Amino acid sequence: MNNAFFKYGFLFVILILLQVAVFNNISLFGYAQPMFYILFIFLYPITQRKSLFLFLAFLLGLSIDFFSNSGGMNAAATLFIAYIRLPILKAISRKLEFDKDLFNFNNLTFNKQFSYLFILTFVHHFIIFQLSYFKFSALGLVLINTLFSSIFTFVLLLIYSGLFLKKTR
Repeated sequence: MNNAFFKYGFLFVILILLQVAVFNNISLFGYAQPMFYILFIFLYPITQRKSLFLFLAFLLGLSIDFFSNSGGMNAAATLFIAYIRLPILKAISRKLEFDKDLFNFNNLTFNKQFSYLFILTFVHHFIIFQLSYFKFSALGLVLINTLFSSIFTFVLLLIYSGLFLKKTR
């Protein structure tokens, strides 16, 4: 076993515990609910096998669903953003192909990092709330919950990245 296996395994478990014990019990103004566990999707290296990554993303969402009794919504949303992570990253960096071994997220400009994190966070939250309400007549409520929850989660992700992630510049 290598060091990355233990690092991401530990992160996987800690994020599930934090989400279930802390973040699921927070609701800001009744609209904003942080879903901090998606940090795993952002931190998992793109150099690893995609099939393993998709399986872990599904397992992460399913674990949150199990403890939150949410019927698969988190699994669907987490698997979807894990699947579109690389195409979004390519679109934001304006490259058709890039070398995964040489890629470093910290080398992206702040605007590109901001766009990448916010787009995936917004898409994840939109899927969660659309599946939660499951009717188009609630689209206004879905968009309000998505926007506020995305901003709340995004701020938490920025705080985490500012405090714990190494800068390579």
